[in-house]
Amino acid sequence: MSVRPVLRMGDARLLRRAGPAGDFGSAALRALLQDMRDTMQALDGVGLAAPQIGVNLRVVIFGVEKSPRYPDADAVPETVLINPVITQLDDEIEDAWEGCLSLPGLRGLVPRFRNIRYQGYDEQGAKIDRTVSGFHARVVQHECDHLDGILYPMRIRDITQFGYTEELFPGQALQDE
Repeated sequence: MSVRPVLRMGDARLLRRAGPAGDFGSAALRALLQDMRDTMQALDGVGLAAPQIGVNLRVVIFGVEKSPRYPDADAVPETVLINPVITQLDDEIEDAWEGCLSLPGLRGLVPRFRNIRYQGYDEQGAKIDRTVSGFHARVVQHECDHLDGILYPMRIRDITQFGYTEELFPGQALQDE
């Protein structure tokens, strides 16, 4: 369909709580998902939330086979997740560097739960229920934060671990989420 502009930090629409999505299998939902896929692919992202393209619905997509930014990360299956619910499985927290298409050129060291369960629906309304850990869990939490108006800098504990990618990682070709 089309590549949509991604809202950047500072746009008040990124701070809103998104509303529930419905109309599974509808032409409107299919068009939104295709635009999200096109946008994420064009920007080499590993995930995208509908609010990032100005659509205030609880819809995220994510997935990556292999990423040069995260060479040790396991693959994350391509997933459409609608109206998600995340449950932490324990108290284990892991710090790792994150970027975001809404904060181009920036990175931050972000604490996230290592082990989570996520539930929701796919584009046809079929239930999704997965237990995941590590990078997969990080990606899901990052994208679902967008649905609650949370950007990753809001989760950073030490602001000295936030900055421009080229300054933090000189000579490395890292991209945004």
